[in-house]
Amino acid sequence: MRLHTTALALSLAAALAATTAVAEEKKSMAFVVNGASDFWKLAEAGVKKAQAELPGYDLQFKYPEQAAAAVQQRLMDDLVAAGVSAIMVSAVDPKSSTDALNRIGGQVPLFTTDSDAPDTNRIAYIGSSNGDAGRQAGEIALKALPDGGKCIGFVGLPGADNARERIEGMKAAIAGSKVELVDVRGDDIDMTRAKRNVEDALAANPDIDCMVGFYSYNPPRIYEVLKESGKLGAVTVIAFDEDPITLGGVREGSIAGTVVQQPYEWGYQGMKLMAKFLEGDKSGIPADGLVIVPTKIIDKGNVDAFEAELKSRISG
Repeated sequence: MRLHTTALALSLAAALAATTAVAEEKKSMAFVVNGASDFWKLAEAGVKKAQAELPGYDLQFKYPEQAAAAVQQRLMDDLVAAGVSAIMVSAVDPKSSTDALNRIGGQVPLFTTDSDAPDTNRIAYIGSSNGDAGRQAGEIALKALPDGGKCIGFVGLPGADNARERIEGMKAAIAGSKVELVDVRGDDIDMTRAKRNVEDALAANPDIDCMVGFYSYNPPRIYEVLKESGKLGAVTVIAFDEDPITLGGVREGSIAGTVVQQPYEWGYQGMKLMAKFLEGDKSGIPADGLVIVPTKIIDKGNVDAFEAELKSRISG
């Protein structure tokens, strides 16, 4: 009996050791965003789908406490110290963060999303062509303002590549027309400041023809201010992304259209791409390091079908 008990104990110990070894061998990968926003729920859903297909990895989705480059960098440093195997990041301010991003990229494979950092040692970027997205916003403006008009833009991080490229793309699309983008105001992903920017812009420019929300939460703040001031429908609104308020405005016609990205695919394809890279398969990395997920225009004609697709993805 004693021998049987001893054998059973040894068997259990061996099984436990094997389980522990497997757990220790599981690699972790992190998706680090640039700030707290509902926009990232779709990317998180994409990461969740990838997790189901990558049982040998622990996938983490991380929000910095504040939309500040230093805070984001500390978060990534902590992840590296904890043993993360690879990081995908939407850098808060790539231009001023080159050294910090190179430091991270020198320790673990670094990928970018949403806002690229091409001057760093990142492996690849997966996300939208923000220049193309900006040009699509310009197309919406030209169609909605056939007689021309003056637009004011609102954005979270003016220094981020995604913001700069969207603005430049829109300006390129409207160049030579009677539509102008006369000002862009930043808010550092501060919701209170984002709304106040719209209020201040409207007070200073009561006859403004058009407002453009370049980040996902900017169009809802524009919508709220225009509704509160009784100018909803009188000012043309051009949006980015798929906040529920934005889609509701598109449906009712108070928002001319919105340029949507595919953050779900960033999360899903991004994690799969990083896993293959860690396993030595670099075939998914293009020569230029750019994996572009197309953007598209959502207007009154296709908003219902688009929203149904979103709900299906988020519900899993």
